[in-house]
Amino acid sequence: MKILINIVLVALIAFLGYMLYSNIKEPIAFQDTKNSRSKVVVERLQHIRTAQEIYRDIKGQFAASFDSLEYVLRNDSIPFENIIGDPDDPTNMELVTRTVTYSAAIDTIRKLQINLDSLRYVPFAEGGTEFTIDADTMTYQQSLVSVVEVGTRWKEFMGPFGSKRYAKYDSRFDPENRLKFGDMSKPNLTGNWE
Repeated sequence: MKILINIVLVALIAFLGYMLYSNIKEPIAFQDTKNSRSKVVVERLQHIRTAQEIYRDIKGQFAASFDSLEYVLRNDSIPFENIIGDPDDPTNMELVTRTVTYSAAIDTIRKLQINLDSLRYVPFAEGGTEFTIDADTMTYQQSLVSVVEVGTRWKEFMGPFGSKRYAKYDSRFDPENRLKFGDMSKPNLTGNWE
């Protein structure tokens, strides 16, 4: 009888030890996954933002699709204006010279180490999930401006931690919220991670 009680107590202690270990391990694993994966996704969003800015320099507005963005960046050129003299000095307007040179956009993309082949895909997401992209023009403070918004929901790249139940470890975590840059209601390219 004494041996049976000892076996039951050892099993109970082992079970409680395992439960304690699991309760400590899970929030740490969640935070590690959240931090490491969001860092990679933010880096990809920063590359997309840079690509969109180059596209805007070429076309005058943002790309509304990844197909259009990729095509222009592979096949078009970026204009660079060189101004000699002071264009703000009305007395010396004849001394101001402007020259425009062009550089292949793909060369700039390569120098920035942006991979156009994988740019549209959300890292760690299953099934080739793409970032959502939306671009348009709007009137903002009586001016016509281009706006863009690119992002993805947290649940797309959090893998096994993409559930609402993990919000107990981080009160700001909601898998339905988006990690994004830009805003369709105003001209803003800031990321919500900044």
